[in-house]
Amino acid sequence: MNNLDFRENLLQIKPYVPGKPIDEVKRELGITDVIKLASNENALGPSPAGVKAAEECLKGANIYPDGAAFVLRNKLAERLALKPENIIFGTGGDEIIFYFAHAFIKDTDNIVVPACTFSEYATSALVMAAGVKKVPMTKDWGPDLEAMLKEVAENTKACYITNPNNPTGTLIPKADIEAFMDRLPERVILFLDEAYFEYADDQDYSDMNKWIAEGRKIIVLRTFSKIYGLAGLRIGYALAPAPIIDIMERVRLPFNTSLIAQAAAISALDDREHVAGSRKSNSEGKKYLYGEFDAMGIYYVPTNANFIWFDSGRDCVKVFNDLMKLGVIVRSGNIFGAPTFLRVTVGTMEECRKFVAALKTVLGKE
Repeated sequence: MNNLDFRENLLQIKPYVPGKPIDEVKRELGITDVIKLASNENALGPSPAGVKAAEECLKGANIYPDGAAFVLRNKLAERLALKPENIIFGTGGDEIIFYFAHAFIKDTDNIVVPACTFSEYATSALVMAAGVKKVPMTKDWGPDLEAMLKEVAENTKACYITNPNNPTGTLIPKADIEAFMDRLPERVILFLDEAYFEYADDQDYSDMNKWIAEGRKIIVLRTFSKIYGLAGLRIGYALAPAPIIDIMERVRLPFNTSLIAQAAAISALDDREHVAGSRKSNSEGKKYLYGEFDAMGIYYVPTNANFIWFDSGRDCVKVFNDLMKLGVIVRSGNIFGAPTFLRVTVGTMEECRKFVAALKTVLGKE
């Protein structure tokens, strides 16, 4: 289209490509038995309590939801020992990432991110025409905090850390996070994404309440998409000192989280059985996959999340496509700048076995 006037900084952005949907693979390849282990969804499905609440609230779907999510906000505040003004909700964590960028990042700023992490941090900054500094990972595939500090400049607005990191599953202890914050210039905000918090083997790794109470320049992202299994309803939240939340609320869209999502999240918070079962299933799946990777001589990074980062030793795109032909969808590492690595979600034991059988076939390790 000729003479299309738009912001040219947007050309720096590559549209996000999610894990392939099951139905799309079935259509493309003409196969019926397909499992998806690409997007770190809960293998056990959604919280049953959340599903029931969502179904019951449908009869009121003609009414706009509470834009402030009063009931959910207060329940979550009580659960986390925070104040309601320390919380903001979004349609998944993605929306909050963009709210943060719109509220705080200017075109004269830059951000610092690990090279191998969730792409939307960089995308949100690029939308604002800001600069992005990507820092190589450590040899163990964790964020290199020391190297990130060296990249902080006079115009750096924020540093982003995913903990546990996506896609590598590595965990940074809270003492290291705090030491990192202590060394950041006062003007720099730490954006700490804890989407996989509930899956971490050591759930004492975060000192979120302490940092917020101290008024640190920090925003902590969490979600109902992962362990609660509500990814399809799109509801996430962020925790921060009240002044940060106040500024972000000014760019939040009205009625951004749906009536159904709020109802499901309220009930899912009390579904401790589902959370415990999800953690147990994930632990068993990790143990099984570790054993199979060890037997095949495949390098992998021990994970604190519900996915595993592993080195196929081959072109990851070919391995990805070959696995897909066998009905297994995973995530190829090339999108993270790792040409031989892949990320596999820890599924049910049946799904894990199907993945291992397919991987052995593809790599000739039968």
